[in-house]
Amino acid sequence: MSNLDNLPGNLKYTTSHEWINKETDGTIAIGITQHAQELLGDMVFVESPAVGRQLKAKEECAVAESVKAAADIYAPVTGVVVAINSELGDTPEKINTDPYSAWIFKMKPDNAADVDALMDAAAYQTLVDSEAH
Repeated sequence: MSNLDNLPGNLKYTTSHEWINKETDGTIAIGITQHAQELLGDMVFVESPAVGRQLKAKEECAVAESVKAAADIYAPVTGVVVAINSELGDTPEKINTDPYSAWIFKMKPDNAADVDALMDAAAYQTLVDSEAH
């Protein structure tokens, strides 16, 4: 079972193991959780969505590739992509060393309330614990 004691309480989470950080400017940063990167292993490539792309909630929009597997990354809410983390193009392993600061892309949500409706850390912990059994 994965130990998620270091799960940041200020973030929101999805059932597909993305984390969401609400930025002060109204955008959200999206990355993959510690649990997801542990399952994937060493990152070798991250494919980000194009800036300006309109995304629907739960739409596949990015890919994280590791030495073991490739995993789709899903939009947590409906909105438009406003930035990508170009650093990950050269150093995808940043996701392994610090998954909660290595954001993959940022979005401007169509409806900020959709972000608030996502899982909090306690609900995400429960989800991960249930998957471990």
